[in-house]
Formats: sequence, structure tokens, C-alpha cells
Amino acid sequence: MANRPHDHFADRLSTAAAARSALTAAFKPKPAQPATGPIDRAGERAARLEQVRDERAKAKAARKAATLADQEAAALSAKRDDRKERKALSATEAKAKRDARYAARQARR
Repeated sequence: MANRPHDHFADRLSTAAAARSALTAAFKPKPAQPATGPIDRAGERAARLEQVRDERAKAKAARKAATLADQEAAALSAKRDDRKERKALSATEAKAKRDARYAARQARR
């Protein structure tokens, strides 16, 4: 702390005391604000319960939708596999018919 001209010891003491009192004022309890109305704890509890029920219902609906989507995907996959199998089978049948025609042609010669 730099000493200013014409600064006396008493001035420094009073400044330090003012700073100390300002610091301690921050720790003093502040007056509480009175409640604006009675607290409805049963209502709060009911609202919380309703919120939890809504969240659970949404989660259940999401799980059900996910299960349904998985089932639809599995059915679609099975359908695709059946189609691929039929296509492969028809391709082999067509090849067998071609081979039979070729063999018949060769037998006629």
C-alpha cells in the first residue's frame, strides 16, 4: 500500500475497519422472505407421481414401438430370404430345362 501525502495513521485505521465491516456484512444472515402462500405438498407429490407415470407410459410405448419395428424388420427379412431362395431355385430349374433341351438337341443329331 503506497502512502499518499497527508495520509495519517488514523485514516488508514478507519479505512481498514470499514473494509473489515464490509467483509463481515457478507456473512451476516439475510432476512428470510415469507412464503407467498401455503405449500401444497400433497399436490406437489401428486404432480410428481403423474410426471413419473407419464414418463413410464412414454417409455413403455417406445419399447412397444421398437419391438413392433423389430418384428416388422424380421418379417421383411424372412420375406426377402424366401424370395431369394425362390429366385435361386427358379434359376436352377431354368438351367436344368436349358440343359435338357440342349441334351435333347444333341441326342437328335
